[in-house]
Amino acid sequence: MKKKIKGTPQRPRLYVFKSNKHIYAQVIDDINCRILFSSSSICKELKTQIESGANCKTANIIGQNIAIKSKKQGINQIIFDRGKKLYHGRIKAVADAARKEGLIF
Repeated sequence: MKKKIKGTPQRPRLYVFKSNKHIYAQVIDDINCRILFSSSSICKELKTQIESGANCKTANIIGQNIAIKSKKQGINQIIFDRGKKLYHGRIKAVADAARKEGLIF
């Protein structure tokens, strides 16, 4: 059985993907089929803060950046989508950093 997670304009979906080298996070409105904004370890605006591409410290920075961008657009609640990855390590670090900045999910 497969569960599909869908985001709305009021409560979009935060999708987190990790590879061996990088971490990516996107806030998606599935109703209108739009990516509202994103952040990743290869993002130019975060290059000065990120030392390595894929560790928990980088995941914290990406989670904080996503939360700040969400608040600027007036989004306080999101749906967290980890894909098929375990809620552990870098995925958990992104979620914890976003929660610490004030996102509700």
